[in-house]
Amino acid sequence: MLCTSLYPTMPSVNIMWFRRDLRLSDNAALYHALRAGKPVVPVFIFDRHILDQLEDKADRRVAFIHAALAAMQQQLVEMGSTLHVWYGHPETAWPEILNTYQVEQVFTNHDYEPYALQRDEAVRQMLASQHVGFHTFKDQVIFEKDEVLKDDGKPYTVFTPYSRKWKARLSAFYLKAYPTEKYFGHFHRQPALAIPSLESMGFQSVELPFPARVIKSELLRRYKERRDIPSLEGTSRLGVHLRFGTLSIRKLASIAQPLSESFLNELIWRDFYHMILWHFPHVGRGEAFKKEYDRIRWRNNENEFRAWCEGRTGYPIVDAGMRELNATGFMHNRVRMITASFLVKHLLIDWRWGEAYFAQKLLDFDLAANNGGWQWAASSGCDAAPYFRVFNPTLQMQKFDPDLKYVRRWVPEFGTPRYPSPVVDHDMARKRVLEVYKEALA
Repeated sequence: MLCTSLYPTMPSVNIMWFRRDLRLSDNAALYHALRAGKPVVPVFIFDRHILDQLEDKADRRVAFIHAALAAMQQQLVEMGSTLHVWYGHPETAWPEILNTYQVEQVFTNHDYEPYALQRDEAVRQMLASQHVGFHTFKDQVIFEKDEVLKDDGKPYTVFTPYSRKWKARLSAFYLKAYPTEKYFGHFHRQPALAIPSLESMGFQSVELPFPARVIKSELLRRYKERRDIPSLEGTSRLGVHLRFGTLSIRKLASIAQPLSESFLNELIWRDFYHMILWHFPHVGRGEAFKKEYDRIRWRNNENEFRAWCEGRTGYPIVDAGMRELNATGFMHNRVRMITASFLVKHLLIDWRWGEAYFAQKLLDFDLAANNGGWQWAASSGCDAAPYFRVFNPTLQMQKFDPDLKYVRRWVPEFGTPRYPSPVVDHDMARKRVLEVYKEALA
C-alpha cells in the first residue's frame, strides 16, 4: 500500500528531491524520475539542521540557493508545474510531503558528506516503512566512490596516478548529458506554490551579484598561464555553480577537455577529494588523513587568529586574500593556499580553525574540497605538501602580484603608517614550525 494522501483524488506521483543539483537540464535523478512513468513533483527542503547552524543571517549561500530555486520555479510555472519548497527538518518535512501527495517513488542525486549520508539513510528507512521507493544517482562528479581505483582494488591516495587512471577511463559516455528536456511534459501539473521568503526563514537578501554561470572558452584556453595571478580574471569562478549544481559537471568537463588540461585537472582534483571523503570518512569528522599529524602541538593564539580572519597580519598578500573573502565570499585559489599555509605554518594554528572559517565564509564551500585543501596546506592530508614546505608570503606576493594590483585593491593602506607590522617574523616562524612538526612526527 502506498501512503494515504490528505487529497484522495490526487493521482499517484513520483518526487524529485533537489539538493545539490539546482537545475532542470542534464540532471541524472530528474531524468530517471521523468522517465519512471508517473507525474513528477519537484521538491526542495530548506534543511534547518544546516540553516540553524549559520550565524550570519546574510549568508550569501542561502541567498544563492533561494535565487536558484526562483529561477527553476519560473521554468516550472511556464510548464504548468511548480516547485514545492519546505522549510524545516527532513524528518518532519517528509511525513508532510507524504500526506500532501500520493507518492510512489522518490528520486534524488548522491551526496557524499557525513551528515547527508545519515540524513538520506534515515529518509530511506522512513520511506521504506511507507512502501515508497528511494533511488539515488551520481550527478555532481564525473567518477565517484569505486569507479577509479588502483589495480589492486584499493583507493588512490596520490593525485597524479589517480588523474592518469581518471583520464584513461574517461569517454564520451561519462560526459553525455541527460536529455531531461525531452520529458518535461511529465512534470505534475498544479498551480504555482510560493517559495518561502528569506525573511520568513530568518535570513536576509544580499546585494552583491553572484558569479555568472558562463563558461568562457578563451579563459579556459589561457587558464594555465593566468590562473595564478589574482589580479587577473584568470579563473572561472564557477565553483559555486558546481557546488549547488546550477551547472552540470558533465557540461563543464566536456567543454574544458579539448581546451585546457590544466583546468580539467582542477575538476579531477574535485573528484579526487570526493573519492577521499568517501573512502576515508574520518577526514570529514575533523581528523587528519595522516593520523600522526593529530599529535602536533598547536599554539592556537586567539589574537593572532583574529588578525588572520580580519586581514591584519602585516603580510599584504595574506591580508588581501582574507579581506576579499570577507567582502565577497570568494578568494583566488593561489591566495587560498598562501593564506592557509600562513595560518598553519607561520602561526601554528590548528588547520581545523581555518577550515571552519572558510566553511563559514566561502560562497563555493564544499566539505570535500575545503578539507582537502586545508589538509594539503597542513601537510596532514593525502598527497599533501611536505611539512617542511613553508610558503614565504613575501616571495609569493612578488611572484604572483609583482605590481601589487591585487594587494592595492584590498589593502589600500599598505605602505602607510596605518598598515600593521607583521604579527610574526617569517624566518623565526619557519624554524619554529619545522621543530614542532619534527617533534610531533618523531
